[in-house]
Amino acid sequence: MTVYVALLRAVNVGGTGKLPMSELKAMCEKEGHAKVQTYIASGNVVFESGKPASAVKAGLEKRLHAYAGKPVGAMIRTIGELENILKNSPFQDEPPNYTLVLFLDEKPGEADIENLKGHKDEQLKTGTREIYAYYPQGMGKSKLQIPAAKSGTGRNMNTVRKLLEIARNL
Repeated sequence: MTVYVALLRAVNVGGTGKLPMSELKAMCEKEGHAKVQTYIASGNVVFESGKPASAVKAGLEKRLHAYAGKPVGAMIRTIGELENILKNSPFQDEPPNYTLVLFLDEKPGEADIENLKGHKDEQLKTGTREIYAYYPQGMGKSKLQIPAAKSGTGRNMNTVRKLLEIARNL
């Protein structure tokens, strides 16, 4: 069994995509996943599965689409992938609540962090299947628009660390 973390896109943010975490947990259990645990009401779920990541993603996204009536993206990561994300963060010395990981399905290119709208003093770096962003003035004050965010989902480093802790303790 592999422990996976699923990070949903645009769930329970700003009044859109309402999804009770109890419903998300039930969807994962119906997919045959075990030891399902959700974390905060923004679409984070940790579980064990004997399926490969691609099947986990496809099954969960199919159930989410049926529930929401529209596509809902799910970024799937393993414990090792989350460990590497934390280890490879170029902003390890910055406050974790000012640092975001934008999870993507594919490897980002340099073009994904160029020609940004609303860019001031924020710093961005690409990773394996993520973009790291540091917001010196805080995310709430930033006007930065990252085009790749339309297909991904972001979590601050505090959330990433907590999800890794939950995953390790399953």
